[in-house]
Amino acid sequence: MYNNAQGGNGIVAFRYIDLQHATKNFSEKLGGGSFGSVFKGLLTDSTAIAVKRLDGVRQGEKEFRAEVSSVGIIQHINLVKLIGFCCKGSMRLLVYEYMPNLSLDAHLFRSNTKVLSWSVRYQIALGIARGLAYLHESCRDCIIHCDIKPQNILLDTSFVPKVADFGMAKFLGRDFSRVLTTFRGTIGYLAPEWISGVAITPKVDVYSYGMMLLEIVSGRSNNTCKENSSSGDHSAYFPVQVARKLLAGDVVGLLDDKLHGDVNLDEVERVCKVACWCIQDGESNRPTMGEVVQILGGLLELEVPPIPRLLQAIA
Repeated sequence: MYNNAQGGNGIVAFRYIDLQHATKNFSEKLGGGSFGSVFKGLLTDSTAIAVKRLDGVRQGEKEFRAEVSSVGIIQHINLVKLIGFCCKGSMRLLVYEYMPNLSLDAHLFRSNTKVLSWSVRYQIALGIARGLAYLHESCRDCIIHCDIKPQNILLDTSFVPKVADFGMAKFLGRDFSRVLTTFRGTIGYLAPEWISGVAITPKVDVYSYGMMLLEIVSGRSNNTCKENSSSGDHSAYFPVQVARKLLAGDVVGLLDDKLHGDVNLDEVERVCKVACWCIQDGESNRPTMGEVVQILGGLLELEVPPIPRLLQAIA
């Protein structure tokens, strides 16, 4: 084993020098987020890894190891797998499995990547829902992700989606059961609760997931659509269009042009309905992620959702 000690539940305690070596001194940056930068690496046995160098961790080593251990237990086909960690001085690094097909945003919003077919998109939507349902409902402690967006959905060789960056609250010491004064998350995916100041529940992830479903259908980023609404042309704001077209029974007009209409219309309608239910203003009106899995799996039927109050106000 790369001269590294194997911790409990198979999590590897890496030496800093080995990670330095594996990443060619942190030279190939894969991306950066609110937690730090991520670098590609190659272990001596040719396993590709992604090394996340964390910013802002103030935990002692013992506490950090305990949290690594508790996050390491969380394993699901639709969650990125934590392989190991490293502590050196005040530095904290996490080592994950590497995802060769990058993140979902690269395929939805960039022109130089493979166009995802409708069937792949539908499986991605279902896989993300399964991963989130597992975090919310099947872990010993309910884990609220708080930053669901396409950049945090990674794709493996077969385009199976894996949710990344879950459990970060554990490392950064944030307690979401109390009302948050410093909210996390990304504009374009934020549930109204973040702003209204009520306590945060798993339904914030449901809201963000709904906004992301709209992007999976349309191939358009919520953040670019936001520009229209900030300039005063609210009818151009995409969720408003979705709600209107859903009521009018015309979901075809919402589709990503790159799909050339090659879709299963029942599935498109189902996804749009789910999205509109997920982005309801009141969290009690939103489904749980477990219910979303059942709906997308065809086990539960959905009524046409009411247009969220927020969207009614805009429209």
